Amino acid sequence: MVGMQLTSAERVPTTRFVSSRLYKLLVLCLFSSTCGDDGVLAEGSNNGTVEKGSILRPSEQPKLWHSAGIKFSLGFQPSGNNGMYVVGIAYSGIKNPTLVWTAGGGIKVSVQSSFHLQNNGNLVLQDGIGKVLWQTNTGNSGVVSAVLEDSGNFVLKNGNATTVWDTFTNPTDTLLVGQMLDVGKRLELYPYSLLLEPYGNLTLKWRGNITYWNVGASESSKTLTAAISNDGLFTISNSSGAQLWVARSSDYTDSSITLRRIKLDPDGNLRSYGWHESSQSWRVGWSAVEDQCLVYGWCGNFGMCVYNETGPFCKCPSANFVAVDSKDPQQGCKREPDIDIGECSNNQSMLELEHTEFLSYPPESDDFYGGISDCEQNCLKSGSCIAATILNDGSGMCRFKTTNFTIAYQSITIPSTSYIKVCGEPRLLPSPIVPAAPSSKSIKVSVAGIAVAIVGTLLGLVIIETAVWWVFCRNSPKFGGISAQYTLLEYASGAPIQFSYEELKRSTRNFKEKVGSGGFGTVYKGTLPNRSLVAVKKLEGIEQGDKQFRMEVATISSTHHLNLVRLIGFCSEGRHRLLVYEFMKNTSLDSFLFPSSEKSRILDWDTRLNIALGTARGIAYLHEECRDCIIHCDIKPENILLDDNLNAKVSDFGLAKLNNVRDHRNHTLTSIRGTRGYLAPEWLANLPITSKSDVFSYGMVLLEIISGKRNFDTSVSSGRRKFSTWAFDEFEKGSILSIIDEKLGGQINTEQVERAIQVSFWCIQEQPSQRPSMGKVVKMLEGLLPIERPPAPKPFEGLQSSASINCSVSASGSMISVLAASAPLASSSSSADVFLS
Repeated sequence: MVGMQLTSAERVPTTRFVSSRLYKLLVLCLFSSTCGDDGVLAEGSNNGTVEKGSILRPSEQPKLWHSAGIKFSLGFQPSGNNGMYVVGIAYSGIKNPTLVWTAGGGIKVSVQSSFHLQNNGNLVLQDGIGKVLWQTNTGNSGVVSAVLEDSGNFVLKNGNATTVWDTFTNPTDTLLVGQMLDVGKRLELYPYSLLLEPYGNLTLKWRGNITYWNVGASESSKTLTAAISNDGLFTISNSSGAQLWVARSSDYTDSSITLRRIKLDPDGNLRSYGWHESSQSWRVGWSAVEDQCLVYGWCGNFGMCVYNETGPFCKCPSANFVAVDSKDPQQGCKREPDIDIGECSNNQSMLELEHTEFLSYPPESDDFYGGISDCEQNCLKSGSCIAATILNDGSGMCRFKTTNFTIAYQSITIPSTSYIKVCGEPRLLPSPIVPAAPSSKSIKVSVAGIAVAIVGTLLGLVIIETAVWWVFCRNSPKFGGISAQYTLLEYASGAPIQFSYEELKRSTRNFKEKVGSGGFGTVYKGTLPNRSLVAVKKLEGIEQGDKQFRMEVATISSTHHLNLVRLIGFCSEGRHRLLVYEFMKNTSLDSFLFPSSEKSRILDWDTRLNIALGTARGIAYLHEECRDCIIHCDIKPENILLDDNLNAKVSDFGLAKLNNVRDHRNHTLTSIRGTRGYLAPEWLANLPITSKSDVFSYGMVLLEIISGKRNFDTSVSSGRRKFSTWAFDEFEKGSILSIIDEKLGGQINTEQVERAIQVSFWCIQEQPSQRPSMGKVVKMLEGLLPIERPPAPKPFEGLQSSASINCSVSASGSMISVLAASAPLASSSSSADVFLS
């Protein structure tokens, strides 16, 4: 109506709607070339439907088909600045169009090409002369319609509305939310591929036969699927929807992320990405291979992957090799001169590479047992051996490379030494350039003057470099290379790295970021020069001499298991005693079971059972599979750390050996381990301590995993009764739901829960002889052993507030002695070590 005016309250909603719609149209017009001269959206953009007979050409409008909500577009996208194009599906309405599917895996075509949904229902990509470059082969399948859905799936359907062909079941290098990767399907970006194997694992492969990443469910089924969810979880699930394996993006709690995808990148790594509106950019939330140097083939044939302060890069092993492409180091290297190694059979030698390992995966390697010199000489004499690595892990294994494709990883943290065949003598550095002889007309300069000039210049450079380093670099972990003196021969297998105190000061930025403290010291976050995160523990109260300390560290570092935190190295310098561990980004179990905030993540039952099993396996390894039995002395949630995939890793094992107690009567519990609520009765009854003491502690932890309550928390419904007594009474009454954590909302496997509860009651029996071994605990939890109904755990009264324990290990490490004394009892958190991200 003429003259009508709207109030501001009436205008705002309409303005917002129009502005939003116009913004999308403007973005599409400017960046996607989807508008004609009249500004109308391209064909098919109103409801996502594409009519049979429709054709797209790079040189004509329209160039793209759109989904109904204009979230995705399909059509020609420029491929670089060379005038070539690819046909693909891309996100619409974001700053940089991001391809999520391409025809033929990214076939590049010219401006004269076309993309045609033919009248017979076949979708084809043709070059300028009509040659078919790619097609769906659906010409005789009764296709009646084609739709680009808002999920990003392009679907061809027949008259029964049945899908004949779609992009979700024919992926290229990307998985979208709602898209399933079924068994036998793969993401591919040559020479790399991601495959969901029939036996339940996800594998990354190089050229289809070298597997360099392998994780997953280990459940054989043809109905398994892998998928990425809106909240950033990458999972493998079975037909009933149960998650058998989960990888979490670091930003999976960030609700502001609106778009997510999983992509196989050109560097061979699989990553999850989230779209951040604030920065208008994609950010990596998870990577399959944390260390890029472990991606097979990334540096090409004869390439060597190394790290500097900016990250990983590729180079040639020595001056015996030159880059295939000087502009692209990832194309690998070739011998100089460029001849086959067999052509110089009478003039071969071995180039030695320290701190280097040749990546080797079955079946492309042969193993040989012997010493360092045997490894080198046997490879030199073998006609099939190209290179070899001697593993400095105490095994004496020499690994032969017998294929023509050879890549290496060099890092100061790798204890192995490698050798590679070269023609002629090894040349570690380029040959010096010899200056041409001076002509007779050259000006004669005083020898003394030249010497003074050279010395003065060098001295000036040294002073400048020293000043720059002192001001900017001396406290940076990126500079001052770590010495890593390996102690394999003197301190047995395991090869712990010896760091200097100054090196660890630099890696922790002068011990700036404290992430935990405990009975043996304080933990700090650090970064090694290869950008690996570590947890550095400054030990306190360690009175052992240097030799004893090194021997104990070597014993701990030789203890390797999937469910044990790995000890990387140590520092023994003057009064300083430090241990360097792998870094756990997901903190410890107690932060999940007993969160300080309601917004904390909740562990579902499957994850809890997996953590309980992993913890049990780690302790069983310490008790039953090590050369000498290692009794932990302090099993509790604070000492159970969780990796990126929430797998359990037991920490602080073996540290009791490092505490050389001279006068046990003057030591309190805080300096020696042991925590209220987890102590076995024999600790306080002056009885011998065996591995069954750890079993008792584990039983209490298992009960906490099930209930989500501290076993000594007086605020729980058990009132003043002992927690385990209350739980047993509830179990006897059949009230299982009153025991389990209410945060689970009843989403449990009843059979598994009952089994776990009974196992916990067997573990906390008063008499050690009644408790099962940890090996049997694992089998009972897995359902491999029958479980008899447990007797009621007796409430013992020996746990007084004045009790104290000392846990020390004999020099041989084969048996443990326990000394009881009267002293104040430590709080439950006094010895907690938490490695935070």
